[in-house]
Amino acid sequence: MLAEVEAAALACLDEAAVGRMLLELMSVPSVTGSAAESEIQHLLAGRLERLGLDVDLWSMDLPALRADPGFPGTEAARDEAWGLVGYTADGGDGPTLILQGHVDVVPPGDPAAWDGDPFVPRVVGGDRVHGRGACDMKAGLVAHLAALAAIRAAGVRLRGRIALHFVVGEEDGGLGAFGTLRRGHTGDACVITEPTAGTLVTANAGALTFRLTVPGAAAHASSRDAGVSAIDAYLPLHRALGELEAARNQDPSPLMAEYPIPYALSVGTLRAGDWASSVPDLLVAEGRLGVRIGEEPDAARREFEQWVAKACAGDPWLREHPAQVAWTGGQFASGRLADGHPLRRTVADACADANGGSRPRERGAPYGSDLRLYTAAGIPALQYGPGDVRVAHSPREWVSVRDVVGVARSVVVTALRTVGVK
Repeated sequence: MLAEVEAAALACLDEAAVGRMLLELMSVPSVTGSAAESEIQHLLAGRLERLGLDVDLWSMDLPALRADPGFPGTEAARDEAWGLVGYTADGGDGPTLILQGHVDVVPPGDPAAWDGDPFVPRVVGGDRVHGRGACDMKAGLVAHLAALAAIRAAGVRLRGRIALHFVVGEEDGGLGAFGTLRRGHTGDACVITEPTAGTLVTANAGALTFRLTVPGAAAHASSRDAGVSAIDAYLPLHRALGELEAARNQDPSPLMAEYPIPYALSVGTLRAGDWASSVPDLLVAEGRLGVRIGEEPDAARREFEQWVAKACAGDPWLREHPAQVAWTGGQFASGRLADGHPLRRTVADACADANGGSRPRERGAPYGSDLRLYTAAGIPALQYGPGDVRVAHSPREWVSVRDVVGVARSVVVTALRTVGVK
């Protein structure tokens, strides 16, 4: 059942503006670490100011953040990072709800794989918008902005505050959320509009980036028996990693039971050799280790290192020339909304009441996100957003404007029920 003030705010939601705003934000190629990532923060700061919010737009102190013991790591090179928080200042002593989303997108990859320019959004069938960042997660940013605009247009007087956290660097570790929290921006609950395909995501697995350095012995290819190929030396390690993945995916959390591989271990790059007619004397493998829900990242690292050491001990060459493990790039811990926390029911009820449907089901997600940084800071958080992560990071990326509107409606009701009205 919708309260009168909730219905009034929903009536002010401008659905046509949702589509226009989505096209505008998708047209900014805000790839992680690029100048356009900073550009979109300034563009969004202007939007927040026009909504009458108090705005904190600041250049992050990257050296200080990197020196922090809790720094989550990065993969993309960058010279700057901008934080952006806008908050309603007309509230009283009620709770603060954070509406969070990341502004960065991953690179488009091979341009030939796309039907057109990845950063020129295409509208198909009047409702589906295709392009890089469509669901991951320009649509989520738009849902937050549209929801807040509707609340402001309805003239609702809030008892608490709504804070919008728009962050950079989520795709490569969470630098933006980390810096925002370190600046002191906090709240009583957080809704992140990552693409969740109509479900409530209340837990995330983690992900740790690793590097394996495997030695060989160089020789002329015509007498390869005089050397040891680092590629051949790597093969028993690759088999061992497959066995480790299988072991780590036994008896997953019920929230992850629907996924064939809840905690994936994947080798993403292999580099070996520098000359076709030489036996390669070095191989470097880089990949991603899934972290189980509730597992400490250090425990996952130790198990990985022990598994690699065991595989080396069982191989005649690696026993004397063991592979080396390093932990590089993004380091995502897992995160979870506490059992029984009322945020899940508030959002689920808001979704059903605002859109006239059923309550969304709850599940976990097999990828890392900013959720774990907020829950680690003591801020209950969950994800509910437009689009499906299965098309994110691909040339098939798209989102339905109708879904963006539905999420915006859910955010309106969630916000009003969380912060309260006067």
